[in-house]
Amino acid sequence: MSSATESAGADAPVTDPHASIYDHGFVRVAAVTLPVALADPATNAERHLEQLRDLHDQQVGLAVFPELSLTGYSLDDLVMQEPLLDAAEQAVATLVEASRELLPIIVVGAPLRARDRSRIFNCAVIIHHGEILGIAPKQNLPTYREFYERRWFAPGDDADGVFVRIDGEDHELTPHSIITVDDVPGLRLFVEICEDMWVPVPPSAEAALAGATVIANLSGSPITVGRAEDRKLLARSASARCQAAYIYAAAGEGESTTDLAWDGQTFVYECGDLLGESERFPQGPRATIVDVDLDRIVAERRRQNTVDDNRRTHAESLEKFSTWHEARLFGPFAEDFEDIDEEDFDDADDVAARPHPTTGTLRRPLHRFPFVPDDPARLAQDSYEAFSIQVAGLVRRLSAIGGDKPGGTRPVLGVSGGLDSTHALLVCARAMDQLGRDRSEILAYTMPGFATTEHTRSNAELLSRAIGASFETIDIRPASTQMLKDMGHPAGSGEEVYDVTFENVQAGMRYDYLFRLANHHGGIVVGTGDLSELALGWCTYGVGDQMSHYGVNAGVPKTLIQHLIRWVVAEGLFDDATGDLLQAVLDTEISPELIPTKPGEKAQSTEDSIGPYALHDFTLYHQLRRGYGPAKIAYLAHQAWGDLDAGEWPAGYTEGDKRSYTRGEIKHWLTVFTRRFFSNQFKRSAMPNAPKVLAGGSLSPRGDWRMPSDATSKAWMAELENEVPGD
Repeated sequence: MSSATESAGADAPVTDPHASIYDHGFVRVAAVTLPVALADPATNAERHLEQLRDLHDQQVGLAVFPELSLTGYSLDDLVMQEPLLDAAEQAVATLVEASRELLPIIVVGAPLRARDRSRIFNCAVIIHHGEILGIAPKQNLPTYREFYERRWFAPGDDADGVFVRIDGEDHELTPHSIITVDDVPGLRLFVEICEDMWVPVPPSAEAALAGATVIANLSGSPITVGRAEDRKLLARSASARCQAAYIYAAAGEGESTTDLAWDGQTFVYECGDLLGESERFPQGPRATIVDVDLDRIVAERRRQNTVDDNRRTHAESLEKFSTWHEARLFGPFAEDFEDIDEEDFDDADDVAARPHPTTGTLRRPLHRFPFVPDDPARLAQDSYEAFSIQVAGLVRRLSAIGGDKPGGTRPVLGVSGGLDSTHALLVCARAMDQLGRDRSEILAYTMPGFATTEHTRSNAELLSRAIGASFETIDIRPASTQMLKDMGHPAGSGEEVYDVTFENVQAGMRYDYLFRLANHHGGIVVGTGDLSELALGWCTYGVGDQMSHYGVNAGVPKTLIQHLIRWVVAEGLFDDATGDLLQAVLDTEISPELIPTKPGEKAQSTEDSIGPYALHDFTLYHQLRRGYGPAKIAYLAHQAWGDLDAGEWPAGYTEGDKRSYTRGEIKHWLTVFTRRFFSNQFKRSAMPNAPKVLAGGSLSPRGDWRMPSDATSKAWMAELENEVPGD
């Protein structure tokens, strides 16, 4: 193959906007371990190339190998022998030449002599398309316990400007270089080696402040019991603290076991999240190949302004960093300009530009429900914390207004038999327990309207009584009919006109009663509306479910609430009979129950009206937490939801509820979400107090989200129309 991108068809550009990860802010990286031929650089170079050819075919853009991968790490005094050093330099030269036909930026380890031959440096050589982009010497050399590196190597922390020889040419060491890859926006690479990660202030910390987004660590790291977890702890911490990707590759098979052992551990973290890892103690080569989200890294740094504040604090120490080399992953390269006249040079990029390769499925954990962990243990932990936050918020609010003792301020709420009001009732019950008050002081009301079914009304009553709350029924139909009649609305005279006014009269009537009941009984209205409804504006403004004295669910999306209820059942926080009632609520389709239906007709369905909450919560997370636009959200949604059998489903998710979505469906509902999100900001600007629950964000105007109510969605809609496929 004569170029890194011909597999995509140089003369036939890829037209599918979802064909390449490189069109959506990702870079495919590989952390590779392979059997080393100890002290045999020529053989090791061939083994590297075998892996690199395969990585090229998998469209990997960055490949990282272990420390001293071209010679082996466990050489001891052999590393000072001239034949070994000569062979290592030749092995590097072999890779440089072979790299002309390969896509990945290659990071390999080799011992290299200073130009005056008086010092040896433990180096990471960064190679791409026939060039050496940089040579990062190891800065911190361990000389404790089993390590003895200062016997052989010179430290590289002050080696700026020092030259080494490779294939008869001088190359400058670059301990403080950051390589910018122009045609992969956001990719700025810094390399450190093994022990550099273990010191209190690692080189990568400063490099991240200087702009590096991807950190590669070439490691020797002999294995002892517990060290594998220590490595992951340090890498995860570095990636989270620096808001960066951290690629780690350790030495394994073939290293000397005279006194030590090796496990060949590889993994990649991104902003604290493990994207992938390979098996340890492998026989044969192994690689962790994942797709790093560069857009996420940039967005997190932009949002977390203290990262830049920290940069300013350390500005003087960061002066040593420079962008040593600017590279292109896909070209154009020098040979692309050979037949271009000098006067046409300004247009050379256009002439030689190449399409991105077709990369296939996105290689990273993809969560259909970003607010709901796939791992059962993590879901249980998150459910415990979310429920506890909601309860703690209500306990504090009641305590502040005289509700910390029996007979004090009472929680007042409307219960419909649906998910949200059921969960709010559970929160109220637990709050009363913590306050030492009887649950009978909870005032629960069900207020049937024109479309309320006996099933939901019965669930509301049975559950309220099972919880121990005081329960009453207030039929809002007479008052709603009178209001409709007074307004001159046709429904007031019995006509079947079921418009938004008809619906909102009922929704408003319920909350009008609740507020007056709270006045009457010395209580506060506990809001039941959730985060998803706030995002979509699926709530009645003013005296309606948009308003309350305190909202317990406003920080929890619809897709998580059902799991919180399941967790309450699983934890046995209430008796078995209550658990059975909660399961009945979970089995009921989400509906506002505002429009009457005739026998044989399908009852009003919320998701039929505004779309599936699964997709809306997916969009909400990536827009609110990541700041992504419609094109990237649609791409991610198609990757996550396009195949029913791909990926994991959360614990407790029934087979009957599982489904996939086409690109056309994704585009349609993303359009609905975008329009509703912009047009309903005024409801969020006036939302009541409520605790933030998830790191995914809240929509409080006093917290995570500030937005003008009269902003236009024109730019988002244009991107939807022009960049999101609908077929």
